[in-house]
Amino acid sequence: MNWLQTLLTDPNSVAHIVALYAFVIAAGVLLGKIKFFGISLGVTFVLFVGILVGHFGLTINTEVLHFMRDFGLILFVFCIGLQVGPSFFSSFKKGGMRMNMLAACIVFLNIAVALGLYYALNGRIQLPMIVGILSGAVTNTPGLGAAQEALNQLQSSGVINEVPKIALGYAVAYPLGVVGIIGAIILIRFIFRIDFSKEEAEWNSTADDNQNKPRLMHIEVDQQGVFGKKISEVMALSGCPFVVSRILKNDKVTIPSPDTILEEGNQIFVVCSEGDAETVINLIGKEVFVNWEELDSPMISRRVLVTKSEMNGKKLGSLKLRNLYGVNITRINRSGVDLFANPNLVLQVGDRVTVVGAEDSVQRVADVMGNSMKRLNEPNIVTIFIGILFGILFGSLPFAFPGIPTPVKLGLAGGPLVVSILIGRFGYKFNLVTYTTQSANLMMREIGITLFLASVGIGAGGEFFKTVVEGDGLLWVGCGFLITFIPLIIVGIVGRKYFKINYFMLMGLIAGSNTDPPALAYSSQVTGSDAPGVGYSTVYPLVMFLRVLSAQLIILMFM
Repeated sequence: MNWLQTLLTDPNSVAHIVALYAFVIAAGVLLGKIKFFGISLGVTFVLFVGILVGHFGLTINTEVLHFMRDFGLILFVFCIGLQVGPSFFSSFKKGGMRMNMLAACIVFLNIAVALGLYYALNGRIQLPMIVGILSGAVTNTPGLGAAQEALNQLQSSGVINEVPKIALGYAVAYPLGVVGIIGAIILIRFIFRIDFSKEEAEWNSTADDNQNKPRLMHIEVDQQGVFGKKISEVMALSGCPFVVSRILKNDKVTIPSPDTILEEGNQIFVVCSEGDAETVINLIGKEVFVNWEELDSPMISRRVLVTKSEMNGKKLGSLKLRNLYGVNITRINRSGVDLFANPNLVLQVGDRVTVVGAEDSVQRVADVMGNSMKRLNEPNIVTIFIGILFGILFGSLPFAFPGIPTPVKLGLAGGPLVVSILIGRFGYKFNLVTYTTQSANLMMREIGITLFLASVGIGAGGEFFKTVVEGDGLLWVGCGFLITFIPLIIVGIVGRKYFKINYFMLMGLIAGSNTDPPALAYSSQVTGSDAPGVGYSTVYPLVMFLRVLSAQLIILMFM
């Protein structure tokens, strides 16, 4: 039975290490699906299982434990950056600026409450542990990783002798943190006596008022001002871009060019942005019904996948598809959202392009763009590991600031996060294909975060129960709840009372400001609307960045 003893107890055995990680992750994920009062903790339960096995003396070689922890963290934050990168900068536009401002206020108030408690308790709770409690209270695991990385920097530079096990504070504060977030959402509902039906009607009216959605129209030319004019001249008169994909002229359907002349009675199929539709109709004629499918037409409309890497980053207008193949591009679907086919729109791998033209011409365009689902499903691991390489290099750069004893580094969490956001947004300019399927991105993120949580739990488990039961465990829980609850109530009331934010969006804002999927799941469940998801995704990129960066800066500035 020596083999079994080795498998269970030898911290240097590869079989023991793999088996222990497999058990901790599998058990944690399964237990995380159990709902308590309708709320589940998800993969975070891996941390608690890791703590439990660590408490019973099951350990792993320290160097391997640190490698698995850090590699898991890098993989997790890098995949998050790739996901949020395309929307990171656009999230600051229009109403998104206000939402992000409120979310940033929640982040800074969390920090203010945490530091206030630290000084009010006169150092009874060490600063690193306060940061661990803060990360658990706002349910932000990357922040915990960033703080841990900052502590490692301080230890390597000789500022501190030992790295405190801040994961203990994180684990204690996390469960009540989830409860506090959902509790704040419920309390705001009762404070303002929210009427769900009224909020839903308001959200629906706002969502329908989307000026950038493509509008498809059948128009009969009956305005004298455009008789005998070229389509390009009419577009210049309108002052807004539009695409005429088909024209019925003399009982014959053709694909028009910019030089095609419009005549009285012509019927055209026009695609433009929703905000420009009324202008186009008033200039050209009136909307009519035309059943293009019943007409004797050789034209087809097909969605073509952009899968060739050489198409990545090219402007639609630069391809000259109308001149070369006699086809028109009417709209582009990206990540489930239809976009108007503006000539200046930059193509990305994964886009679905609607092409109208003769069947053989459409097929030639499909060959040019790739249109291979198999190729789209292939992982672009070169981009991932190039990004991780540059992320680690960037995270290792020291930045000296006055008053801080050691140069600030973004570290293994902040560096890859910043680089992945930039690659997700601008990677096409360097011929980097950043597209990954949602399932592939989620798979890598889940592997990364479970490796990190399992490593942290196993490492902290030996001291967890002793510290919590015999130490200040209940004080940590109370501090964590205050860190969670106070900022959410303050900003929630301000956002609702003074900024008149729709309650459904406010729910998403509160969940997103804590990067908390359980709170988002609760919000979506009780509303049945996609508004919480919109609010969550609007503030998530900035908040994730601030959480990771601030956790490090607190350690480096105040230690």
